[in-house]
Amino acid sequence: MSKPTLGIIGGGQLGSMLASAAKKLNVKTIIFSDERDAPAQRFSDEFIYSQYNDQQKINEFISKVNIITYEFENIPFETLNKINKSKPVLPKPSINRIIQHRLAEKDFINKLNIRTTQYISIEEKSQIYTLQDLLPGLLKTTTLGYDGKGQHLVNSIDDIKNLDIDFSNNYILEKLVKLKKEISIIITRFSDKKYEIYEPIENVHEDQILKHSIIPADISDKILQQSKIWAMQLAEELKYVGTLCVEFFIDRNENLYVNEIAPRVHNSGHLTINAYNISQFENHVRAVCGLEQVPLKKISNAKMINILGDQINNYRNKEYRTNEFFFDYFKKEIKQKRKMGHLTTLLI
Repeated sequence: MSKPTLGIIGGGQLGSMLASAAKKLNVKTIIFSDERDAPAQRFSDEFIYSQYNDQQKINEFISKVNIITYEFENIPFETLNKINKSKPVLPKPSINRIIQHRLAEKDFINKLNIRTTQYISIEEKSQIYTLQDLLPGLLKTTTLGYDGKGQHLVNSIDDIKNLDIDFSNNYILEKLVKLKKEISIIITRFSDKKYEIYEPIENVHEDQILKHSIIPADISDKILQQSKIWAMQLAEELKYVGTLCVEFFIDRNENLYVNEIAPRVHNSGHLTINAYNISQFENHVRAVCGLEQVPLKKISNAKMINILGDQINNYRNKEYRTNEFFFDYFKKEIKQKRKMGHLTTLLI
């Protein structure tokens, strides 16, 4: 039986790593990106440059692939849904629609009796003055925004006066927890109750951007088991196919909260490339392409650090030890706080 051709929407580092994983499985990939210099074209079999609303280019892309996936969740639902009428898009566009919207996402999680931080929809600035109980909190746009973009810390009522925000956009206010640590679970769902779950990953953020990740996470067995159960419950309820990340907060009283769901491969899971027999990227390709599910085996404990902006210049042309693995994302333009690469170290 011949293997399908996989279309990947988005040409950044996640698209690059998906295409590399597909190549290992002899699965042909075609990248569709609105970035002319998208680095993923280095790793794919074919590259199509176009805006996401160019129907002629979308039709060309659809004609060349059997299955479509995507590297980030902010692709317009309308685009994904239209493509899905011609060729299967996995994860399903309906999932993306829920998770693109922070309020819909939180409501979905809570309806499953899974704990999140307290939150409320904000439609105008004056509302916040009546929500003292939710302060300190984070005011976030309900759509778009990542790595801290579209987020505003509100410590007290006084901070509200200084907010220069266009409230014609919808926002959500989330109460801050007294944070002990953050973890994530990477899970690949193949079909009904068929999963491969990586062990919890401990994450450290700086300026709301992931700084480094490490396994094993320094957490209790209770938290370990609960995070896995909730991740499975969310993946099953969504009838998800592919790799999914669930991000969690742990507070100082050892309470677990779901922070958010990422319907894709995830930055915190980069260390799975070297620390496991099957990476999060390979498992995603296996799941969406209907390939064999292979049991996970951990090779080593590991730590991954993100390389941001011009830090990349310190990592290129260096010699590395046998337990160190440097990944250059080959992005053409260096920007402050932009993810330019990562380094994984196996903790032998």
